[in-house]
Amino acid sequence: MQILQQVLFVLLTGAAIWLFSRKALQIRRNILFGLDEDYSGHKGERWKNVLLLAFGQKKMFKKPLVALMHFIIYAGFIIINLEVLEIALDGLFGTHRVFAAPMGSLYPLLINSFELLAVGVIIVCVAFLSRRNIIKLRRFISRDLDGWPRSDANYILITEIILMLLFLTLNATDTLLQQRGYGHYGEHLTGNFFFSSLLHPVFSSMSDGTLAALERTCWWLHIIGIFAFLNYLPYSKHLHILLAFPNAYYTRLQPKGRIKNMPQVQNEVLYAMQPELAPTDAAPPEKFGAKDIFDLSWRNLLDAYACTECGRCSAACPATQTGKALSPRKIVMNTRDRMEEVGRNYAAGKEYKNDGKTLLHDYITVEELRACTTCNACVEECPVSISPLEIIIELRRSLIMEESNAPQEWNSMFSNVENNFAPWKFSPDERDKWVEEGA
Repeated sequence: MQILQQVLFVLLTGAAIWLFSRKALQIRRNILFGLDEDYSGHKGERWKNVLLLAFGQKKMFKKPLVALMHFIIYAGFIIINLEVLEIALDGLFGTHRVFAAPMGSLYPLLINSFELLAVGVIIVCVAFLSRRNIIKLRRFISRDLDGWPRSDANYILITEIILMLLFLTLNATDTLLQQRGYGHYGEHLTGNFFFSSLLHPVFSSMSDGTLAALERTCWWLHIIGIFAFLNYLPYSKHLHILLAFPNAYYTRLQPKGRIKNMPQVQNEVLYAMQPELAPTDAAPPEKFGAKDIFDLSWRNLLDAYACTECGRCSAACPATQTGKALSPRKIVMNTRDRMEEVGRNYAAGKEYKNDGKTLLHDYITVEELRACTTCNACVEECPVSISPLEIIIELRRSLIMEESNAPQEWNSMFSNVENNFAPWKFSPDERDKWVEEGA
């Protein structure tokens, strides 16, 4: 029977790792559909961002209470899952609590700290479910989240609660069996653990066989739940648990207000002013801006997969808050949706076949792009350093420079800048006349 359990565990582990790896490689491929961009420099500053933004969750602490609750879930996910190592070794070698003997008195201290976190995770998950479904905070009931995204958040929170309850029940039944000296449980005396021991009265009336069956059931359900959670992540907004770290490392280090210039446009202006510098064999630019994901940087596409869908960007966006069509969260979510569609298209024939769709127009509308004020509020608020603004600017460049699609007011401003070097319809020679009039 023990050999059968070990074989089943190895098969389950292998299948979980294979499925996760396959999806992870698909996501990597989708990200690399984007244009190449170099982020190799300033390694010290980049690792500092990983520590502050990803590990330390620096931006979350603008709202201390929410940040503390989120940190409890985060710490629970990272620390409690260290217990998975013991579960994996027990499953692989047919042992039971393999770390208990070598760790001695430190083992109960470690498990007690895990249980404290588990209780904290349960409380916080209930609070977060209440915020989403009972209190209904505005950014959680936005139409951006209609359908699967809203359900996704609830499923993850409920799964976390179930996993923590399984962990506590596993410990409670195990320690009861130790006290009774039943089978191999009596050979590994760890003593009671504080929080799980509070459940002892619930199970104390059960027979030894029933307790052992319940303990094994919780053990299997716990590890199956963890593997299921692992393979659910790539399909969920909670992929940010993993991608927040590379996203923080590759974050933009230049000031947020600095917009990335287009060398093609700069050169055209330079050559117009100094024609002698223009190369005789210069090829015209292929395109301006971005119309589809292939025209965006791979870093923009990594942003889309790292999005937590928390809505802080849209809550800070003046366009969103004044009822405009724009929602920065939706911009990023739609970019991810387009990537997934392109990925399925590519996987079907190992090459991309034009499907007649583009990110611009089919996923993100002209109205959304025009509503953006480029104020950078969305970039400033994002806890994992995503820039919806870069995607918006690139799409808007394509819209205006490739399609000549701009409101008349914008066209007038462009003409004034071109002819008068300023947005206003005054020649440079007349700009200081107001001083003379005032005198």
